[in-house]
Amino acid sequence: MVARYARQMTIRPTIKLRPKVNAQKLRFGFPWIYQDQLVLDRRSRAIPAGSLVTVVDGEGNTLGVWAYNADSKITCRKLKLDDSEDADQAWLAKQLQMAAGHRDRLFDAPYYRLIHAEADGCPGLIVDRFGDVFVVQPNAAWVEARFEDLVSALIAVFSPRAIIKNAQGRARKLEGLDEGLDVVHGYVSGIIDVPMNGAIYKADVLGGQKTGLFFDQRPNHALFQRVSKDAHVLDVFSHVGGFSLAALAGGAKHALAVDGSEAALKLATEGATAMGAAERFQTRPGDAFDSMAALKAEGHVYEAVVCDPPAFAPQKPALEAGLRAYERVARLGAGLVGPGGYLCLCSCSHAADLARFREASLRGIGKAGRSGQIIATGGAGPDHPVHSYLAESAYLKSIFLRLD
Repeated sequence: MVARYARQMTIRPTIKLRPKVNAQKLRFGFPWIYQDQLVLDRRSRAIPAGSLVTVVDGEGNTLGVWAYNADSKITCRKLKLDDSEDADQAWLAKQLQMAAGHRDRLFDAPYYRLIHAEADGCPGLIVDRFGDVFVVQPNAAWVEARFEDLVSALIAVFSPRAIIKNAQGRARKLEGLDEGLDVVHGYVSGIIDVPMNGAIYKADVLGGQKTGLFFDQRPNHALFQRVSKDAHVLDVFSHVGGFSLAALAGGAKHALAVDGSEAALKLATEGATAMGAAERFQTRPGDAFDSMAALKAEGHVYEAVVCDPPAFAPQKPALEAGLRAYERVARLGAGLVGPGGYLCLCSCSHAADLARFREASLRGIGKAGRSGQIIATGGAGPDHPVHSYLAESAYLKSIFLRLD
């Protein structure tokens, strides 16, 4: 594990691109430089992970200030820094204020993704806001090196009740960073009520998936809420009831949530109870594929079905297997939708773009003997902006269909 983090050096080291690397897209804004695009020697490999460096092209032209980690495949990450600036507490506070200004225009309550990594000018950094509680995922070495400054900036800007450092997951491993989970400021019990789309969600910010709740699906929850009014709803891969609780808040007659995590389903039930909708809500723990097959065999039919699985294709090597899994989800889901009913299919796989995901989904629907019309496609909410030059940041896809 990398333990050699560094703060800003007085004179920034210079890292050179290989002579044949086209620097034009880096000038236009592409935020990553990979190991095999750089001239790395003993000196450059000794630069502490998390240092800021100046990158130059083959002709010596400056390409700006980058965060550096020789142990990561993504060796350089672009920071929006002038030569006179440092990624210190003051700069971090400015980034937080800019990000909050955007979110506070969008939402009437402070429950949202505050910092969305590269798209908010802070590569590798995720910050989710749950009112006065902030969950931070420092997934890059430069953030780890400045974590105390980040905490100080959060305190200065927001006066939070609690800050949680969620240092877990694959991204940190790829950076060579240690893992852990810790409340670094204040106190929080772990379960937070989150109002969203008229529903009440129970977010486990200490023991749940990721930061405890998926804010990115908010607009898709809202559309599903509209098409499921007065409907019997099936929510597969439900987690804490994202789609099903939104549907109940919008007037669905009944919702069944299916998930492999009994802990997540317990939180979903608690959310339904807090909304006064417990009598219209039911859970079914178990494997999603097996559960859908069993529901079909039992003769169940729904007016609205949503399937929001985990990433089946997080990277390109898993793409073909992931697309087959999405096809299977679509086939099983379509078999549970009544005539004229609605099917919502989602993918959070970085490697599967919308076109490939839609193709696999339609193939699955066809294999179920169904057809229909696509009424909408969607993505993550506006608190999850897409980086202009990074297709991977448009990770979330949704397809809404009305089946014949």
